[in-house]
Amino acid sequence: MRRLPGSHLRNLSCETIQADEIWAYCYAKQKNVPEQHQGTFGYGDVWTWTALCADIKLVPSWLVGERTYPDALTFLTDLESRLANTIQLTTDGHRVYLRAVEKAFREHWVDYAMLVKLYGPDPLEEGHRYSPPVCTGTKVEYIEGRPDPAKVSTSYVERQNLTMRMGMRRFTRLTNAFSKKVENLAHAVSLHYMHYNFAARTRRSRSPTRRRPRWRRAWPTAFGPRGTSPACSIQTDPLPARHSAASVG
Repeated sequence: MRRLPGSHLRNLSCETIQADEIWAYCYAKQKNVPEQHQGTFGYGDVWTWTALCADIKLVPSWLVGERTYPDALTFLTDLESRLANTIQLTTDGHRVYLRAVEKAFREHWVDYAMLVKLYGPDPLEEGHRYSPPVCTGTKVEYIEGRPDPAKVSTSYVERQNLTMRMGMRRFTRLTNAFSKKVENLAHAVSLHYMHYNFAARTRRSRSPTRRRPRWRRAWPTAFGPRGTSPACSIQTDPLPARHSAASVG
């Protein structure tokens, strides 16, 4: 199951991209998936891959799928096709990025670094047996090109993960609001980013000293006069069993 943005976000002049994955689940948690659905995509763990431009906070590409190399490659290939110039890319330490970045970015040069987080026991919770590990530090791995150390970060895209969890009930932990069908999750993610990219007002766009970016200013005119049909609509394709795609735009 793939859910990728459509034709609007093309020839982007982004320079600094951060990428990450966020976990959710469909139908049931992985440990509770019935035997007849074990190993079937859409039952249990589902991952949403996101890329964020650190300069203007645009999300040019996302994908709902699995945390595997094929989906990493699909996600990064789509991201690369939307860029007009060389970028600096930062990801977490997920090892599938290594091959996927090398194969996806053949047309554009990429300065690529991994920011690997180091985890250990919380020193303040030593007496608690089930305390979760905490981040005790980070390690930067320079993979390709010449990344600027000052721009090696995943802070913005990780903050975007919180925006997703706060803005979409399906991503909220410890509730019964999880998606029962992966198709519905993919549609919800696309609607979320359609609003985030073209309608939501960010702190940057509210600043009186900055003009609203063109890709945000253009959104209200897409709907025409009140009471008329929108000129921009969401189009969805049929969703076959496994890897299917739908476009927005």
